[in-house]
Amino acid sequence: MMKKKMHNQEENKQKNNHKTTDNKENTNTPENLYVIKPDNQVTGDLSDVASDGAAGGDTVADKVVLEIRAAEEKLAEMQDRYIRLSAEFDNYRKRTLRERIDLSKYGDENLLLKIIPLMDDFERALQHIDTSADCGAVKNGIDLIYIKFSDFLKQNGIKEIEALNSNFNVDLHEAVAKVHVEDNDKIGKVVDVVLKGYYLQDKVLRFSQVVVGE
Repeated sequence: MMKKKMHNQEENKQKNNHKTTDNKENTNTPENLYVIKPDNQVTGDLSDVASDGAAGGDTVADKVVLEIRAAEEKLAEMQDRYIRLSAEFDNYRKRTLRERIDLSKYGDENLLLKIIPLMDDFERALQHIDTSADCGAVKNGIDLIYIKFSDFLKQNGIKEIEALNSNFNVDLHEAVAKVHVEDNDKIGKVVDVVLKGYYLQDKVLRFSQVVVGE
């Protein structure tokens, strides 16, 4: 009886040893290198994965740094261009304003410079009127001044509006009076010019003041 009991104990020991050996072998299998805990964390030998992630992180960080530097350089370039354009525009604005002021003050300089010789001619004519007994010579001098001044106006685009004996035109003439006329052909026409009118190129510079027949 004792022998049978001892035999059973030895068999149980062998079975337990066999189970222990199987468990040790199972723990060395690849499936158990990473163990998933209840909180979904992975444990095991993750050194290779960590090293790969660190290397990838450094590459991404370098790219981000390069992109930031490129953006900063681009921003600095745009700011410099903006400052330069702003300064150029401010100088242009000041120069244009100064030119406009000068134009308003001295825009008629060339025109007036051409008129001054006519003033000299009138002054000489007035001096001859006081000292000369020959009225004919004075008249001829004034006629020359008139012709000279008329040519000057034509050269600057000023010409006379033809009004006498023409049909009355409200776009060219200004009626200052109406007179009765016996000739029916003169009704509605300009029979007298009180003040001449002028064109400046194709624009009416001054209307003719006229008398209209009725």
